[in-house]
Amino acid sequence: MNAEQLHKLFEDNPKNNQIAFIGDCHDCGKEVRVFIKAEENSFRIEGGAIYQPEHSEFYKRNEERYLKCDSCFGKEPKLTNYQKCEVYSRVVGYLRPVTQWNPGKQSEFKDRKGFKI
Repeated sequence: MNAEQLHKLFEDNPKNNQIAFIGDCHDCGKEVRVFIKAEENSFRIEGGAIYQPEHSEFYKRNEERYLKCDSCFGKEPKLTNYQKCEVYSRVVGYLRPVTQWNPGKQSEFKDRKGFKI
């Protein structure tokens, strides 16, 4: 989580100067308890790390968060254990994963404009 997200989190919970997140580590699967304490000009995070994707639709509702324990965060600070989303679209009459298209068609796909009905 970035500083802006942390500030918003504490604004939404003004009575608390500490917020806890309990869940499973994204990498190893062990139970993790992450505590965020608000101090004068900073935050103290203990027990691990919290990741919240900004691009996600869930971000607007604050539902999608990933936790990492201290040992996994020490080994690799980035989120690595996830499945990449595969996008399918139609090219020359067939539905195929965009990653399997040739570079020219992939470039055309990036230029496409979406619309809502």
